[in-house]
Amino acid sequence: MSDDRFDAIIVGGGLAGCSAAIVMARAGLEVLLIERGNYCGAKNMTGGRLYGHSLEKIIPNFAEIAPVERKVTKEKISLMTADGSLDIGYGSKKLGAAAESSSYTVLRGPFDQWLSEQAMEAGAEVIPGMLVERIVKDENGAVVGIDCMGEEMYADVVILADGVNSLLAQQIGLKEELKPNQVAVGAKEVIRLGENVINERFGLKEGEGMAWLSAGDPTEGSFGGGLLYTNKDTVSVGIVATLSDIGHSELSVPQMLDRFKDHPAIAPYLEGGEVIEYSGHLVPEEGLHMVPQLYADGVLVTGDAAGFCVNLGFTVRGMDFAIESGRLAAEAVIRANKLKDFSADTLSYYKKLLDNSFIMEDLKSLKGFPTLLTRREIFEGLPAMVDDIASKIFTVDGNSTEGILMGIINSLASHLSVAELVDLVSTIMEAF
Repeated sequence: MSDDRFDAIIVGGGLAGCSAAIVMARAGLEVLLIERGNYCGAKNMTGGRLYGHSLEKIIPNFAEIAPVERKVTKEKISLMTADGSLDIGYGSKKLGAAAESSSYTVLRGPFDQWLSEQAMEAGAEVIPGMLVERIVKDENGAVVGIDCMGEEMYADVVILADGVNSLLAQQIGLKEELKPNQVAVGAKEVIRLGENVINERFGLKEGEGMAWLSAGDPTEGSFGGGLLYTNKDTVSVGIVATLSDIGHSELSVPQMLDRFKDHPAIAPYLEGGEVIEYSGHLVPEEGLHMVPQLYADGVLVTGDAAGFCVNLGFTVRGMDFAIESGRLAAEAVIRANKLKDFSADTLSYYKKLLDNSFIMEDLKSLKGFPTLLTRREIFEGLPAMVDDIASKIFTVDGNSTEGILMGIINSLASHLSVAELVDLVSTIMEAF
């Protein structure tokens, strides 16, 4: 094989790209992974939550050697108004009792660097700091390589793992230009507090972590919400707001983040902290409805570029989808390599693998959820309503009360009409 030709070239050194590189390199394929950042993870959001089951298939017990921050043992969900918060918390030894069901907070910079090192140890070549400007096709229209800053490199298959706004997939007609309702804008800060402070404030033991998601006031009733993840000695705090709904609030996303940090339910946890990192990112939001064409002659699309993400409000899934789709793309390429056939017909095996995986099963079962999240009642009416109900239930001032049941009924009536409530319940049922 010549030095400028590979069995596979991967564009993008995130979770999907690195996972694909590891699996293919282990199978003996000549693999090149190109990352436009100065290192793998340099362009990714700084902190988040990784459900470990996908990576366990590639690197069993990875958390014993990977730079994970904490194992999530506590969950918290909040419906917030400007000065109130109704919180639902859950903590149990069941969370993370088995490796395949564990989840971890991670900082993507160091974690993705580590995963790229695993790819290199497996035999893949990783080149950071290089921008792929163009997909190279042959006279028949099949993808045969890439143009990387003026240098053409060739491969039997190119895997596009270049993120949600995959211009390369758009360039070759596999994906349409993103629409505002399909993506959200995320802004996130990493705030250093110290390990002992985090343990004390969040009620955690060493190595234990919390995932905390909030809706309502964090985005002033816009679609989206706030998030907080505990790392070893820092916390990742962020806001995600759907692009099409940003105009609903007069605040910019960075202003929403500052406001979220100052909320009375959040501020005490961050007091005295030092902001050490800030990042922004686009996030796929529309689930199954935004999945593009996933294969063509000589090319596959994976990870965020394929729209593999779902936000359920109480959990955000994307990293495990990326890893699994990268692995399945690699399996399809390994099969094509054995057959010496890299046509769309052969590479369609990738889609078959996806259809039999949890990725497509989850996206299909939750296909109505993006529609549910367009309902204004979820982010405006519901938080206000539960705040009103909670304040009536827990207030005792010596005055006569209307009774708990009547108070709840009056609160429901003041925030949602019967028709709106019935319609909302119907939409929820359809979403699931």
